[in-house]
Amino acid sequence: MGGWLSQLWWGGDPDKVNPISGLTRREVHAVQMSWAPVNKNSVATGTELLKRFFRAYPNAKEFFKMIAKLSEEEYSDNFQFKAHVINLMASLNQAVTNLNQPEVVAVMMNKLGESHRRRKIQEQHFHDLKEVIVKMFIEVLKLDDSTLGAWGKTVGFWYKHIFETLNADESR
Repeated sequence: MGGWLSQLWWGGDPDKVNPISGLTRREVHAVQMSWAPVNKNSVATGTELLKRFFRAYPNAKEFFKMIAKLSEEEYSDNFQFKAHVINLMASLNQAVTNLNQPEVVAVMMNKLGESHRRRKIQEQHFHDLKEVIVKMFIEVLKLDDSTLGAWGKTVGFWYKHIFETLNADESR
């Protein structure tokens, strides 16, 4: 699909891979379109995501002192937890919304890596979270293989830049 109408519609070749993100315009569009229903009720979605994360990886709760001693039913009543959910979902939304500006997203992810390094979060925790996100997206969104593949590339792009600073030598 390389006709002039396609070029006009997509703002360029829809299948050309961006060298920074590794995504095509078509893949960016698929991720952004599939994100819309997730972000529609972001607090509920983020709360459910973290509940699933803590069920799958209970030890991860140690990084969330505000809920360490709470039951899952009490999470939503904790304002610090709710604030973290809002920050998480806002960060994800900005990363999805700005995928057409991968240089900006790379910087955002570097900052995220820095802030999580200070909290002693490790790369494995991010991989664990990705596993939970993928399962939730497959279950809830019923994504096709192409869109799921685009999400995989997207998270890979994000993680590459998160891990650059998450794993950085602090003596530098």
